[in-house]
Amino acid sequence: MELYDVVGIGIGPYNLGLAALTDEKTELKTIFFDQNGEFAWHPGMLIDGTDLQVSFLADLVTFANPTSKYTFLNYLHEQNRLYKFFFFHKFEIPRAEYASYLKWVAEQLPQCYFQSEVVDVVDHDNYYEVVVNHWGRQEEKSYFTKHIVLGTGSKPNIPFELDDIESEEVHHSSQYLYLKDQTIRAKHITIIGSGQSASEIFYDLLTLQEHFDYHLAWYTRSPGLLQLDNSKIGQEVFSPDYVDYFHELSFQERKDTLEHLGQLRKGIKKETLHKIHELLYHRSVDNKRLPITIQPLTEINKVFKKASGLEVHATHWQKERNISFDTEKVVLATGYKPNIPDWFYNRFEDKIEWEDDKLFKVDDHFRLSFKNRDRDHHFYTLTNLVHSHGTGATNLGLAVDRNIQIINEIAGKKVYKQQRDTIFTQFEPK
Repeated sequence: MELYDVVGIGIGPYNLGLAALTDEKTELKTIFFDQNGEFAWHPGMLIDGTDLQVSFLADLVTFANPTSKYTFLNYLHEQNRLYKFFFFHKFEIPRAEYASYLKWVAEQLPQCYFQSEVVDVVDHDNYYEVVVNHWGRQEEKSYFTKHIVLGTGSKPNIPFELDDIESEEVHHSSQYLYLKDQTIRAKHITIIGSGQSASEIFYDLLTLQEHFDYHLAWYTRSPGLLQLDNSKIGQEVFSPDYVDYFHELSFQERKDTLEHLGQLRKGIKKETLHKIHELLYHRSVDNKRLPITIQPLTEINKVFKKASGLEVHATHWQKERNISFDTEKVVLATGYKPNIPDWFYNRFEDKIEWEDDKLFKVDDHFRLSFKNRDRDHHFYTLTNLVHSHGTGATNLGLAVDRNIQIINEIAGKKVYKQQRDTIFTQFEPK
């Protein structure tokens, strides 16, 4: 029986980073599977002119190994774009270029297999059996491994049932670019959401509005269109030191803390809000009435199909008033939720510990906590970690620190140095 050290399930930025780091400085035998036909990172939201919200240093490997051939800077060098980036004078990189960088790394890693869906995982006495449907070549095969790393990412969060409504009429922001040509032909377009994606879609459609003559509406249940707190000291919660502190809190303390950190975790970049307001101001000279609606404090409850168009039912929760309005297209910039495969519940729900009915318990090394703790084969997760490891669970830079810990533990030695005591903030008395 051929036994791998690690099988990675899902190939997004997190597991792709793990594959890159194990490829260079370890002798670990690894293999990674993804059900998609090829590597693609949020292709429906690669809007022209949009940037990442983190520095290029938060690539797949730099925080572990700045000399790696898989750094973003080496990608630029290989693409003959290093001088262009030098004169770009920004730490944040275009989202489309980040997607191209990830694809470039994936194409160099022969242990990454696409068109390969994991359909089952069996927990044996001291190893796992991973059953993979290689749908591209119509073959099902079992792989055996000492450890598993779950990196299945997230899936669109749809806050209400869509019934028989077509995706061309109501769709998630992840599909925005695919359906944009149909969307801009409508006479009334509604965006729902309060975060960066909602603001980018609103601005993109706002720039086109004069050419296509539609009313553009933006609704959110948030109390306002709030700016992301990007202050330098404030952002130190996105550090390994804070992750360590957060994980030691009780489950209730962690839940309460996440609520207090809302503006550091969620919100809209100042530059995007400024661009929207400046464009609206220029268009409103002479107090021209604009065909737009921007309304916070409003929760969308349901969208109904009508003979022509859609009817939206909502509640202004502060005034406790029900409202309704007609529209033709709705874009749901309503975020994402963890994507946990069905086989996981079938095989592991009764074997592991849970913090509540939806959130599994994860230890400080990103391992699922099994009821039977006497085991030497571990199940690591990079998915569904907000409740256990806090604000940085979806932060690209902190993904590298997670991978460092997993690699060092599986290898049984310090392959990569962990970075600690590197910020100015302390989160508890020394």
